[in-house]
Order: sequence, then structure tokens, then C-alpha cells
Amino acid sequence: MQAPIILLKEGTESEQGKAQILNNINACQLVASTIRTTLGPRGMDKLIIDGKGTVTITNDGATILKKLDVVHPVARTIVDIAKSQDAEIGDGTTSVVVLAAEFLKEAKPFIEEGVHPQIVIRSFRKALDIIMKRLDEVGVKLDDQPRDIFIKCASTTLSSKLIAQKKEFFSKLVVDAVESLDDYLPLNMIGIKKVGGGSLEDSQLIRGVAFKKTFSYAGFEMQPKTYVKPKIALLNIELELKAERDNAEIRVNNVAEYQNIVDAEWKILYDKLEKIAQSGTKVVLSKLPIGDVATQYFADRDMFCAGRVAEDDLKRTMRACGGDILTTCSDLKEANLGTCGVFEEIQIGGERYNLFKDCPSAKTVTIIIRGGADQLMEEVDRSLHDAIMVVR
Repeated sequence: MQAPIILLKEGTESEQGKAQILNNINACQLVASTIRTTLGPRGMDKLIIDGKGTVTITNDGATILKKLDVVHPVARTIVDIAKSQDAEIGDGTTSVVVLAAEFLKEAKPFIEEGVHPQIVIRSFRKALDIIMKRLDEVGVKLDDQPRDIFIKCASTTLSSKLIAQKKEFFSKLVVDAVESLDDYLPLNMIGIKKVGGGSLEDSQLIRGVAFKKTFSYAGFEMQPKTYVKPKIALLNIELELKAERDNAEIRVNNVAEYQNIVDAEWKILYDKLEKIAQSGTKVVLSKLPIGDVATQYFADRDMFCAGRVAEDDLKRTMRACGGDILTTCSDLKEANLGTCGVFEEIQIGGERYNLFKDCPSAKTVTIIIRGGADQLMEEVDRSLHDAIMVVR
């Protein structure tokens, strides 16, 4: 008797044949049935609660399928087609899932009657060729179309969303945003910020970079809040006195030596601040904190500063206004500083916002979404993402 040859690890299940194919089809139909009711202008929203208790209310197919932890391997391929549709086109995520499930439903009786799957697939491929030809015939070339067609495309996307009543307002906003970008239409140059309160129509498009005012120390009120054509320094430097990260031990014999150490610390900080001031910079942004000494120092010299700026905001400012993110103050030359047409700080709802407008280097826009509830603004964000993708 030969010992059995084990190819697959223990616990592996191998199922094949007609029963398993039908099982796979049923699994895919189950996934589709969960999001079928979200399709179209009369589609309903789903309320999803994940393991951490976070609540999401949406009718975006890809979002729902991402939130559902689908375990069945074949049903997961259905989730993947929704994800790839979302990444490639941005809209129509529910439609692809429902359509795929319908195709499988139509194929099911043939499988039950014993038709080989390859014959069914060959027929699908034939159908695909016919569809592609027909689509080429009815397609509209967008090369020299007026702006209205893009607004229509955006409003079609939004008509099945929560903000369908305001679709005219938002479609124009989206088309303006995409038209403001340069030829490559980079998605990361459209920033979306949410400010609670106000109505949906208080949402606005800012041609430039906008981000929420960061945490600030005393002396901030004295700084000017508007500049025309300022030089902007983007830093990754801490401008405050800190306890050292490493446990350093310094033994001193008398007070004078201790005073020297303290003076040296202050000198390092003031040297940095002096270099920044001498470079002619008017707006200082840093990824790391800017302390109260530095804030006061800048205020006395009519300079604006913001510390703890989020990394993606800093990078967008760099791409829009030019300059580099510097990790040392000894490199503050004209070439490393950015600039913009107008910098201002304004009140939007209950928040203060810093705006950089008329940026010379790259075209970037920020959409500020207003709305009563966080869930509503999250859904508006998802809807606008779909519309932006379509218009792009």
C-alpha cells in the first residue's frame, strides 16, 4: 500500500462540480441583493455599524461593500469589481455589481441543465463584442463639447445621491473645480474640507489652498491676517523650547555654568527665528509645533505663523505656492520659498480658515462643504468624489 501523497495542507476543502458553481452564483446574488435597493434616484440609504460602533449612512455601492466584511471568496470578487470601478471611473459602483449578478442569474438555469460553463462564457464574450460595437456607435466625443455637457454628467451622477435636490448647485461647483486644475487633472489637488453648520448651499469653492486654523499661542491675535504676494516658508522644524527627547545628564558645579546651558538653548531658538525673519518671509507654516516665544517674535515683526499643519495640507501648499519643505533654517533662500497672490484668514461658520489664493505654481482648489450633521457632510463628500471622477 503506497502512502497517500499530500499536496494541500490539512483542513483544505476542495469542492467542484455543478453544486459548487450554483453555490457561487447564489453568494454573488446575495451580495447584490444587499445593495440593489440603493440604485437609482429612488434608491434608499443603508445604515452600517462596524465593529467599533462607527455609524455610516450612505448609498454609495463601493462604500457599503467596503464596510461589509464579506468572507465568501467568490462574493469577494464581486466586491473587488465595485472597488476597481470606484478607482477607475468613480461612479456606477452599485450598477456593476447589480449587472454582474443579473448575468449570473440568467446563466443559472443553463448550468442547472448541465450546459458547460465554458459555453456560457463564450456566449458572454460574443455579447460583449456586440455591446462594444454598439457603444462606439452611440458614444459622444467630448473634445469640443460645451461646458453644459459636463454639468449634465455631474448632475446625472448626483441625481441618485442624498444631495439630489441641490444637484444644479453642486454640479457647477464640481465642473468649476475640475476646470481649475491643470492638464493632468490630479485628484489630490482638490481638497475637501467640512465645516459644520449652515445650509448645503453655503458650500463654496476656493481657488487655492484652504485649511483650518491650527492651534495657536498667545501673540497670535497681533499677527496680521491678510497679505498680498507674501513669501511663504514651509518648514518641518520645531520652533519652541523642548525637554530633550533623549535622557541627557549634564553635571554642573555652579550657577554660572547652568546659566550658560540655558543661554545656549535660547540662542539656538533665537538664531532660527532671526534667520526666518531675515529671509523676508511673511507666512511661516510648520508641520511641527511653533511655541509661544516664536509666535510673539513673529507677531512683533508683522509675520504670520501656523504650527502643526497637517502633512497633506502642507504638501498641497508646496505644490500650489512653490518652495520646498525645509528641515533646517540655514537654507532659507528665495528659491526655497513659496508665494501666492493673496493670503488671508477668514471666518467660515464656527471655524477660522487660512486661505492661499492665486497660487502661481500649480492649480489647486478646495471645496468647503457646509451642512447640519457630520453624517450628511460625509455623504456629500462621497457624492462629490463620484461627480469629480466622472467630470475628470
